Amino acid sequence: MSTNKVNFSSKIGLIAATVGSAVGLGNIWRFPGEAANGGGAAFLIVYIACVFLLGVPVMVSEFALGRGGKSDAVGVFRNLTPGKKWWITGMLAVVASYMVLCFYMVVAGWTLEYLWQSVTGHLYAADPGATLDSIDSYKAQFAERMHQYIQEDWSPLVNTYVMIGINLLVLMAGVQKGIERLSNLLMPLLFVILLVFCVVALSLPEAGAGLSYFFQPDFSKLTAKVVIGALGQAFFSLSLGMGILVTYSSYFPKDTRLTRTAVTVSVLDLLVAVMMGIIIFPAIMSFGLQGEAIQGTTLVFVTLPEVFAHMPLTQLWSSLFFMLLLVAALTSTISIAEVTIAFFQDRLNMRRLPACLAVLMPLFIFSTLCSLSLGTLDGVRIFGKTIFDFFDTFATNILLPIVAMTTCIYLGWFAPKGFLQQQMTNEGAVRSWILRPVRFIIRWIAPVLIFIILISPLLFP
Repeated sequence: MSTNKVNFSSKIGLIAATVGSAVGLGNIWRFPGEAANGGGAAFLIVYIACVFLLGVPVMVSEFALGRGGKSDAVGVFRNLTPGKKWWITGMLAVVASYMVLCFYMVVAGWTLEYLWQSVTGHLYAADPGATLDSIDSYKAQFAERMHQYIQEDWSPLVNTYVMIGINLLVLMAGVQKGIERLSNLLMPLLFVILLVFCVVALSLPEAGAGLSYFFQPDFSKLTAKVVIGALGQAFFSLSLGMGILVTYSSYFPKDTRLTRTAVTVSVLDLLVAVMMGIIIFPAIMSFGLQGEAIQGTTLVFVTLPEVFAHMPLTQLWSSLFFMLLLVAALTSTISIAEVTIAFFQDRLNMRRLPACLAVLMPLFIFSTLCSLSLGTLDGVRIFGKTIFDFFDTFATNILLPIVAMTTCIYLGWFAPKGFLQQQMTNEGAVRSWILRPVRFIIRWIAPVLIFIILISPLLFP
């Protein structure tokens, strides 16, 4: 095990890096659709409740595990309960995060391509013979472009490789000079771009109708499926169960207040989702796109380019948006990769540079397979799914909930006596008013809620 664990150098850097690890594409392209289908503010209310009922306690527990164990996702269990099999939970987290990294790097490459196309103006250049004089013609062009692009072989691969290279450069620089320094730069940029878009959205002609649609609760749409959707959104948007929070918290200084940090990160992550709602719904209403998809890749690669096409300064807004998307993707891929890098450093006693190469270089194979599985290798199926979809489904829907659930069970019942209390109170230096609620939730409520997330695809296929 590595004995010289590097810490984040400042509280701002610590928060920026941790928020960057949580804020990802899920906040941007999943939340608006979930809110639209769940009754606007009705979904938002349930989502906020889930963030604080499930998200914050589980985040605090992962922070406690990482800082107290002072190692990678596997090492924390070995350090706290040597000789026990709980380290398997950490190993599953490493496997899950690496599988996510394989396909996430491909999606990050898509954002890079669309940023470049926006900056150059090629994204809005009419295809030969096309007449872009209506919303439907824009929709058809952007949908066809996206479909053709992800099925190509070389262009998505080149962008994926560029993203792998950027990740490698940042990660080789280390925790302080790489991860923390980049987070200090990119996270303020992300919020500034979001704020700019909020101002623009609020100036659109139907901004009032859009905000009313978003913030006016329609409880008639609040079904069991919507509630579980809010639960899943809270779980996945905070990057729980991936080993990221455990790994990053192993870099926390001893005086870090875990509860305050968890609440701050959760609130900022929630703020990103709400700001996306403020941006999306006025735009959808103002340009008559109510029937358009407002979730997933179609939202960001088809619907929003349609919106920008009908606004003045089209290239500027499109470029800013895909810059925002690229920032979210980059901070996410870096944090995901760090889970396995820390594992290689601590478990295999590897130095930083060889560990980074050992983690990132195989992506040139695995991410290639994920990318090509949407095109040339579409016929290669694993349990009926493409390689891309299999990695996504198995890691996201199965491994992550299992890791989070077993982590809660471990900390609630099997960790050393008084461990959670020591970490939440900084060994008695501070008072933690939510210690008892967190311990109760970790023991009795969180495992049940996470199990519901795990079986939700069976409940609502």
